[in-house]
Order: sequence, then structure tokens, then C-alpha cells
Amino acid sequence: MQYKGYLARVEFDDEGDVFHGEVLNTRDVITFQGQSVQELHQAFRESVEDYLAFCAQRGETPDAPYSGKFVVRLSPDQHRLVALAAKQADKSLNAWVAERISQDAKRELDQRA
Repeated sequence: MQYKGYLARVEFDDEGDVFHGEVLNTRDVITFQGQSVQELHQAFRESVEDYLAFCAQRGETPDAPYSGKFVVRLSPDQHRLVALAAKQADKSLNAWVAERISQDAKRELDQRA
């Protein structure tokens, strides 16, 4: 599920006969639940809107979904290997690393699905 850039994971609680959801791409905790798919979608949107309103009321900036930037620390040997592999693939270091991370993340998520 996605709303205003926020992504959610949903699980079904068979005992409680209810769907539980949690927003994944923020450090803050945003949860929601519903007994039907329609209720779940509505609760998700309301939870995100409540979170944004709460932040505005407190004068705080909401923890936005991922910016697309992060720092990776490598050993000099790892840096050299990655730079050489990127050059050999005729790609920038950034493009090569982004492609590899994306491929590995998708493979990891597919294995757990």
C-alpha cells in the first residue's frame, strides 16, 4: 500500500479477524488496522494524515519517506573493487552501486515473500 509516498506492510490476524498495517519508510511509528480491505485503506490514509497533522501541530517536520541518499562506508579495498567493477561495466560508481543494491534487495525480499 502507498499513500503520499509512505509505504505500508499489511498482515492478517486470523484470530482477531483483522488486518494490521505499519508504515515502513519512516523512523516514526505509524500503524493502522481494519476488518476489510476498504477499512484498511481508509485507516492507512487517516493514520498518515493524523501523523502529518500531529507534526504540523507540534511545529515539527514529518519524517519524510526516504530521500534517496545515504552514506556507505567501505574499506579502501572494497572501494577499489567497486570502482573497478563500475568502470568495467562502463557505469558511474553511483549507478553501479545503486543497481547492485536494488537487485540484491529485490532478491532478498522475493526470498522472504
